[in-house]
Amino acid sequence: MTETAGARAGARKNSAKGSNGIKVERIYTTPGVHPYDEVTWEKRDVVQQNWKTGETIFEQRGVEFPDFWSVNASTIVTTKYFRGAVGTPEREQGLKQLIDRVVLTYVKAGKEHGYFAADTDAEIFEHELTYALLHQVFSFNSPVWFNVGTKSPQQVSACFILSVDDSMDSILNWYKEEGFIFKGGSGAGLNLSRIRSSKELLSSGGTASGPVSFMRGADASAGTIKSGGATRRAAKMVVLDVDHPDIEEFVETKAREEDKIRALRDAGFDMDLGGKDIVSVQYQNANNSVRVNDEFMRAVEEGTEFGLRSRKDGSVIETVDARELMGKIAKAAWECADPGIQYDDTINDWHTNPETGRITASNPCSEYMSLDNSSCNLASLNLLKFLKDDDTFDVATFQKVTELVITAMDISICFADFPTESIGATTRDYRQLGIGYANLGALLMATGHGYDSDGGRALAASITSLLTGAAYKRSAELAGVVGAYNGYARNADAHKRVMRKHAAANDAIRTMHTMDKDIHRAATKAWDAVVKVGEKNGYRNAQASVLAPTGTIGFMMDCDTTGIEPDFSLVKFKKLVGGGSMQIVNLTIPRALRKLGYTEETVEAIVEFIADKGHVIDAPGLKTEHYEIFDTAMGARAISPMGHVRMMAATQPFLSGAISKTVNLPETATVEEIEDVYIQGWKMGLKALAVYRDACKVGQPLSDGGSTAKDAEAGKAAAGAEAGETKVVEKVVYRPTRERLPKRRNSQTTSFAIGGAEGYMTAGTYEDGRLGEVFLKFGKQGSTLAGVMDAFSIAISVGLQYGVPLETYVEKYTNMRFEPAGMTDDQDIRMGQSLVDYVFRRLALDHLDFETRSFMGIHTAEERQRQLETGSYAPATVDSDDAEAIEDEIESYSQGVGAASPKKTAAAAPAKTDEVAADEAGESEDRAGEVNFGAGAASAREVSGDVHSSAELLEKFQGKSADAPICMTCGTKMRPAGSCYVCEGCGSTSGCS
Repeated sequence: MTETAGARAGARKNSAKGSNGIKVERIYTTPGVHPYDEVTWEKRDVVQQNWKTGETIFEQRGVEFPDFWSVNASTIVTTKYFRGAVGTPEREQGLKQLIDRVVLTYVKAGKEHGYFAADTDAEIFEHELTYALLHQVFSFNSPVWFNVGTKSPQQVSACFILSVDDSMDSILNWYKEEGFIFKGGSGAGLNLSRIRSSKELLSSGGTASGPVSFMRGADASAGTIKSGGATRRAAKMVVLDVDHPDIEEFVETKAREEDKIRALRDAGFDMDLGGKDIVSVQYQNANNSVRVNDEFMRAVEEGTEFGLRSRKDGSVIETVDARELMGKIAKAAWECADPGIQYDDTINDWHTNPETGRITASNPCSEYMSLDNSSCNLASLNLLKFLKDDDTFDVATFQKVTELVITAMDISICFADFPTESIGATTRDYRQLGIGYANLGALLMATGHGYDSDGGRALAASITSLLTGAAYKRSAELAGVVGAYNGYARNADAHKRVMRKHAAANDAIRTMHTMDKDIHRAATKAWDAVVKVGEKNGYRNAQASVLAPTGTIGFMMDCDTTGIEPDFSLVKFKKLVGGGSMQIVNLTIPRALRKLGYTEETVEAIVEFIADKGHVIDAPGLKTEHYEIFDTAMGARAISPMGHVRMMAATQPFLSGAISKTVNLPETATVEEIEDVYIQGWKMGLKALAVYRDACKVGQPLSDGGSTAKDAEAGKAAAGAEAGETKVVEKVVYRPTRERLPKRRNSQTTSFAIGGAEGYMTAGTYEDGRLGEVFLKFGKQGSTLAGVMDAFSIAISVGLQYGVPLETYVEKYTNMRFEPAGMTDDQDIRMGQSLVDYVFRRLALDHLDFETRSFMGIHTAEERQRQLETGSYAPATVDSDDAEAIEDEIESYSQGVGAASPKKTAAAAPAKTDEVAADEAGESEDRAGEVNFGAGAASAREVSGDVHSSAELLEKFQGKSADAPICMTCGTKMRPAGSCYVCEGCGSTSGCS
């Protein structure tokens, strides 16, 4: 018997006998068949590099994964979750070992604590849990994968809330407890409002330091501790009540540090995130939030005074203008994205345990809100796995999986270890859980729902209601088997009141389509059972659901979108087996277009357009009323700030906790707009809200040019010292120089007409053919328009002569829309969205090479005709072996068989002769071997070497750098996930789940 089989057999022994346990129902599995035997396994080499330095940061060869797992998923799981030193026999070698390590620990604990009615229920539980994890139906949070089944402490919680009192002992203990939590791979939050302000006296007669001063020490500690064995940096949340006398200092803390970053950067210091000089800046390791109450928000609305209260006796020691204070909060958030807002009265109105204590804080990502000194175990379901081939949502399976997962999550508390005794005691007494989901954005798009639409919100609300209703239904059933949580009796009336509030909110959902009607019907039935069974048994868990960022685990499940977020962009960066990468159009797009009734030819044309442009604006044949379905978090059709707020408001009434999500605003957003977002969030019943204005964080790197230049300079100095040279310190300032055109130069004049208006463009070139000047004649001589065109021409010409690449101008000015616009007389550019759109498309065709303008989607009429005839824009002279391989790769995507349903196995494939199989294997290897990637019309193409993630790909389409941090592990540009960031190169996150 193998070690794995022996462990599995051992886990089935000594099951609790009798009929008082849970009866586990089969969902996916077949009696007598283990889930591992239903899939095809393959071995892969996982090699991970920091693309900037070229350094290999991880290497493990021959790891075993199912063939339908993406390269990214297998890489992230291998590097993040496999335990044991690489190269030793103890190192895990495949997904089976990882899943068995976790699942068998859960099964063993479930049997020991009487969860199952019989041995057969334990076996079904094992198989169903294994199947769901194997097929990426759900995932536990990262600490489960780090710790469960290892010799390390069995820390299973991702989120912790601490407490601190107004004493030095308590403050120093806070530092210590945070350190232990970070070390275990998790994040912590706490409220500092009990600490006396700097405006109050100490018992010794001196003045108190105030909470902001103590934040410095905690921030420094967090900055030096890597959590979970270098899995990610420490994540933390600091909260201060709005009536604390130091609230203004707290509000402006991080904004003032941003001023410092800006000044130091301009002085030449390396202030990139992770740069050697950034450590001199304080308060950068925490998210800050202001805890506001209804009294303050009403004072803001009415423009009245608000009292700041002593921490010692609650007396008002200072009054401020509430509207002015809210303005300062919004201004600080405008400057640096901090602080966020937490709505205290709303949070505590939905609190199931008010007799034990108030909810004062949250975890770092603001989705877990519960008692002080507590923790929460998270898990998330992959919503797209429940969308069937006929585009209906599998309601019954979704509910069954929710009940299966919530059972497993509760079992984990039985064997879990905790960083402190007080956290362990509170968690075991209240058993807070946080089931949630990922891939909502992809599900909405695939089913033809706009993210910011009534239909989209109705579907999201119904799904969230069923999720929490099914979770609490199972919690009530578990209470009848293994007992209610210890704190239930004390809080029974409050808990039951909150259950009725959830049920009432469910009744208020207004469904719009068959899909959400079916889900809502099941949710209503679940909430009826919650109230009835809970009245009899009580509940096993004080909390059941949150919406977490799902950063790393989202990649483990191959999700297109994280948490409650919309799709990040329509074009994705995709790694291929055996190396290499491609850009592909999001595979949910063709599915959505077919559901909307578009013909196959139109679907292909729209997908090809998206592959070129990165957006759907003016896509051929796409109705404008369908644009909203393809709106994204970033890009040309970014979802409006209030669109994010409205989605949060639709789902919030059906969550025990809150939602990890950031409301994105454009760089042009005003302080007043941010203030309005905060006020609307309060009115809509949210529990917490964070904002991010594009480009507000000057400390987030857009490139590593500064540090690279310094490293090179340092290397030269060291080399000179070794050679015995005298060290000369010289400051070198690099400035662009203007390269003027020769007195006599070649030029070409083009006449054009756009939207009925006529003009002339003259383009002058250097002797080597480079473009050096542009002059536009448009409008009557002496008119304002003619003068503006002359000034614009001079500006562009001077920029070209100072070295600004033409492709930069093309990226910036194409797709600008204003009149005159419309048909042109140019056969290569039949439509122009504006004068400058036409001009720079013409310049691109005349002066840029094929590869550069092809990436921008700018082709001649001849090239477009060639694409229709041969499938390639490239002329025959470019048809090299490499180009042919790329075309083969694209063809393999466009002819894919679609994402496999969970039950699909290798046995379903038709038999092949050995010769055919060998030929196909060789072809697959030549094409980098990606399997099972898409269902038709998913345009794929090679990615340029300077793109390493979807965030960097989006930069190419937008023509500007994304405002996001660089991953400190692999150097890839990260992208938002909830209120955190996640790296799709290596799975590192800036958050806690």
